[in-house]
Amino acid sequence: MALCRFAYCSPASSAPKFIRFPKYPSKHVKFSLLPFSFATMEAPPEGYRRNVGICLMNAHKKIFAASRLDIPNAWQMPQGGIDEGEDPRNAAIRELREETGVNSAEVIAEVPYWLTYDFPPKVRDKLNIQWGSDWKGQAQKWFLLKFTGQDQEINLLGDGTEKAEFGEWSWISPEQIIDLAVDFKKPVYKEVLAEFAPYFQ
Repeated sequence: MALCRFAYCSPASSAPKFIRFPKYPSKHVKFSLLPFSFATMEAPPEGYRRNVGICLMNAHKKIFAASRLDIPNAWQMPQGGIDEGEDPRNAAIRELREETGVNSAEVIAEVPYWLTYDFPPKVRDKLNIQWGSDWKGQAQKWFLLKFTGQDQEINLLGDGTEKAEFGEWSWISPEQIIDLAVDFKKPVYKEVLAEFAPYFQ
């Protein structure tokens, strides 16, 4: 598997420098939820930042994931806040472009309800200082997008409008992205990928 830093990929034959992915079964595996704060609902609750999550799938039914610059060994799918009055679907397309430089993608599915997770105390303190707010966590609307471009389009500097958040990227399986996510996001990831499972068959 090739790992990529920004838009440049190392040859598939070379060993990854930062991470080794274990082998996983090829079929979708049903997951049980972990004991972290997690909820589903039809509308975002008070006290939670409105957010979108983007599950970007390529032609080989692999998921785009990137490593965070601020959390060692933590990989995630793109996500970001929804602006005031912004439609969540439009926010997903915007966030994908801002974080990855990707314009060649189409929305093919969405989770029909909001998912929430609570920030761990240290993360909450850090983010609320950064945002000048007091959010308990995030309420997310998730979308599945099909990547229709070429890998060369992916650029972790994004479209230049926001500070880069990621250091490397790769196409990986649903099982791998759950394993590599930070613990407080795992339950949401499991729910999202269970909803989108038919598209990965």
